[in-house]
Amino acid sequence: MLSISSYSQKNDVGEANETIKEFKEKDPGMNEIFSSAVGYAVFPHIGKGGLGIGGAGGKGTVYKGGTAVADVKMSQVTIGFQAGGQKYAEVIFFENDETYNNFISGNFEFAAQVSAVALKAGASADAPFEDGLLVVTMTIGGLMYEASVGGQKFKVKTF
Repeated sequence: MLSISSYSQKNDVGEANETIKEFKEKDPGMNEIFSSAVGYAVFPHIGKGGLGIGGAGGKGTVYKGGTAVADVKMSQVTIGFQAGGQKYAEVIFFENDETYNNFISGNFEFAAQVSAVALKAGASADAPFEDGLLVVTMTIGGLMYEASVGGQKFKVKTF
């Protein structure tokens, strides 16, 4: 019998904390972004795959002021040139209260043109907020020819 884990199951905050640590170790400049952001959503593992039509999904934790405050679930469907599969971690930073509150209020979706910054040493120096958001990803494994985060949808459940 196939079992699907319930959304109400609390995410592993320890995994999210470990992901934050990895982001800071890979690029020490991330410390300043984590400190200055009003809040952030951390996804330790997002799985993505496709051949023409693709999909992605993952669970994470939302933080405000450095404290975990909510679980979040991400889903994405993409159409267009793409092939392969990958796993990656993603952090979404909220520059101001308006953007944070819009995200945490329930359902939120990235516009199609939103793009992510790939994490590498020094990447944070050139990582500007756009419309109150900054999205940073770190590849865990796999190879995928397509790196869009546009169209990602989020459902948030506060603790």
